Amino acid sequence: MSERASQLQGSSLAELLVLARDRNAINLAVGTPSFPDTPQVLIEEAISALRSGYNQYEAPVGAASLRKEIAKSLNTPPDPETEVTVTVGGTEALCIALLGSVDPGDEVIVLEPFYENFVSAIALAGAIPRFVRLRPPTWDFDPAELAAAFGPRTRAILLNTPSNPTGRMLSLDELNEIADLAERWDVTVISDEVYSHLVFDNRVHLSVSDVPRLRERGVVIGSLSKSLAVSGWRLGYLRAAADRTAVFRRLHEVTTSGTAAPLQLAAGRAGVVAGEWWRPAGELAVRRDLAIDIFTGLGLEIRPPDGGCFLFGDISRVTDENCNQFVARLLEENAVLLVPAAPFFADAERGRQFVRIAFNRSIETLEAARQNLSGLARKS
Repeated sequence: MSERASQLQGSSLAELLVLARDRNAINLAVGTPSFPDTPQVLIEEAISALRSGYNQYEAPVGAASLRKEIAKSLNTPPDPETEVTVTVGGTEALCIALLGSVDPGDEVIVLEPFYENFVSAIALAGAIPRFVRLRPPTWDFDPAELAAAFGPRTRAILLNTPSNPTGRMLSLDELNEIADLAERWDVTVISDEVYSHLVFDNRVHLSVSDVPRLRERGVVIGSLSKSLAVSGWRLGYLRAAADRTAVFRRLHEVTTSGTAAPLQLAAGRAGVVAGEWWRPAGELAVRRDLAIDIFTGLGLEIRPPDGGCFLFGDISRVTDENCNQFVARLLEENAVLLVPAAPFFADAERGRQFVRIAFNRSIETLEAARQNLSGLARKS
């Protein structure tokens, strides 16, 4: 086996998900949405596309109608002809962005805690992650620590805003600090923004592509999975300057050559990608607040997320157990599944006191979790 392949790790959730299914547990672990419901117009357009015979290859760059809708949905619209590529979900977009930006042995800066797939994608590209810790409970970085992470081997920095797992969005001041360093060291800024349309409390998502100094060196990863509740459709995208996009498209062609043609057509026609009428964030915020009430009521410390679909809870006031032990006990005794946070940290010990909680669920599911957890015993 190749050295790169040997570094890849399977999902840390796999075993827990099997146990949760066997115990008929309430799953607040994975981000697969049960809220919002998939827009009915999107389903009808998909059926229409399939029945009309639109079942062969689409152009590898993606359906023109979908690329135009994606461009219109962004605060600073790109040119859909030369700066947007439809990918097989955000996961392929992440891998293509890294494969097109770094060479084996290069360093990629990652803010910690991080989305678990980041480390595997960096390993697949043959690069080396260099971690910069974010400071709880506000999950911001120390500017001096960030600056110290850059060096002659740094080729990219990988961001996530809103973050999975913390839900925090990067501010303009923070993005400008990153821009200073990226310019100084000539570094590509790759930003995973798959939750950009799920932000709360009247906030406006700020993309790296909205920051003029980052627009040319920035690469945006997007996805329709959570905002449209179509995670199984595998519709993601890359947004980058035309010269970068040309390289990414060549990589895309030799890896997947494109994603499902009729589903692209449906998303391009349905009017939900850029449509003003489809705004699920308000109702999702109701679920966020309900989940916060449930878990802070149990004693967890939680910073309300700016966006996304996860809470990041500190369990240290509730138990002396580590996150793996705590999650296993909740599953065994209360039939509720959360995610232990250790895999989101380079050193698992730094994540021992945190858990991740998905709240993109129905009100009934969240209330059922409250009922199950009402008898939670504290362990010290």
